[in-house]
Amino acid sequence: MLRKWFAIPLWKRVLGGLVAGLALALIWPEAAPKVAVLGDLFVRAIRMLVAPIVLVTIAAGITSLADPKRLGPLGGRTVGLFALTTAIAVSVGMAVAMLIKPGVGVPVGAAVPKALGDPVPLHDQLVGIIPLNIVEALAKGDMLALIFVAILAGVGTVLAGEPGKSFAGLLQSLSAVLLRIVGLVMEATPIGVFALIANAVAANGGAVFVNIGWLALAVVAGSLIQIVLVHSLILRFLARLPVIPFFRGIIDALVVAFSTASSSATLPVAMTVAGKNLGVSPGVYSTVLPLGASIGKDGTAMYVGLLSIFSLQAFGVPIDAGVLAIVLLTGALAAFGTAPVPSASLFMLAAVLSAVGIAPEQTALIVGFVLPFDRLLDMTRTVPSASANLTVATTVARWEGELDRSVYLAPPVR
Repeated sequence: MLRKWFAIPLWKRVLGGLVAGLALALIWPEAAPKVAVLGDLFVRAIRMLVAPIVLVTIAAGITSLADPKRLGPLGGRTVGLFALTTAIAVSVGMAVAMLIKPGVGVPVGAAVPKALGDPVPLHDQLVGIIPLNIVEALAKGDMLALIFVAILAGVGTVLAGEPGKSFAGLLQSLSAVLLRIVGLVMEATPIGVFALIANAVAANGGAVFVNIGWLALAVVAGSLIQIVLVHSLILRFLARLPVIPFFRGIIDALVVAFSTASSSATLPVAMTVAGKNLGVSPGVYSTVLPLGASIGKDGTAMYVGLLSIFSLQAFGVPIDAGVLAIVLLTGALAAFGTAPVPSASLFMLAAVLSAVGIAPEQTALIVGFVLPFDRLLDMTRTVPSASANLTVATTVARWEGELDRSVYLAPPVR
């Protein structure tokens, strides 16, 4: 039976777990909290791997590029593409909100305000990129600090030349071991998805589709536009690659993104599909994808733009070209600084709404209104973030000549 189970492609097993979780939540919702521990264990196992993967694989990816002259162009293209997709995503969210108008007539006043916490000053965010203690940054999972350390270690290893080769080999070995561990954890995905979906649906029931149905529709529409239109156009015209093999090869990563609602938790499986199914070289995907987990937030950007217009509509604030420009700029910057964890984008609203005159007390009402239903919305909008990271990795690999086209076009490895 075990052989038959593992012979089934992972995405099919995950889909079966999703359907089973949905069925349990609808037929026997009282049982859903009892299996929630399985979902918590699955997410913890994935997140346990994220910090060491970011630290080791970015450094290993840089050392595998070998030539210091290539590091600058690779980083510049990567950040530039992420900036492009993020700005487009904010625009898509704003446009969908203007078209569907999900915030008009919403009874925000009846919501219980949700404390937002003290915003971190920009100075502190910038200074915090350089950690005082590498071990502490690793323990806290401080992504920006870990990325800085990893880049520094990778560049230093490359510049060291011959003496640095043994350390580069160690990094490559550690990276390979971590990815094997990821493969083991991924086998538990169907069980984790079953528990996560059952608990999320049982907790919210049909209210997600009744109380904020228009917002849910807008989130789904924005996510589909970003994935099907924007990412497809980037692949077709910037990478000059057919689109269907790409989406066929990343199904596993998208399913994990949906079930965990976390870009960082999706990172391990994204790296696996990038190498096995898309033909992206380890040097590129181990550099681009961990960076994307921190700054590649298409879903968050789309949602921040959408929810900003939703809030303005709910409070009856006039929306003109100046307001739209401010939301676009601040929304893109806020999305870049959002932590890759569930519901983090909700708490970035204050930065955007304060720029257009919405008081923190009003923002707290919006968060209080949306938060009870946010789990499923968050699961939905994490999918375009995962798709964006893989789109950028594939495009950059194509530009750098680090993409195996025969692997890309071949049926995906399950």
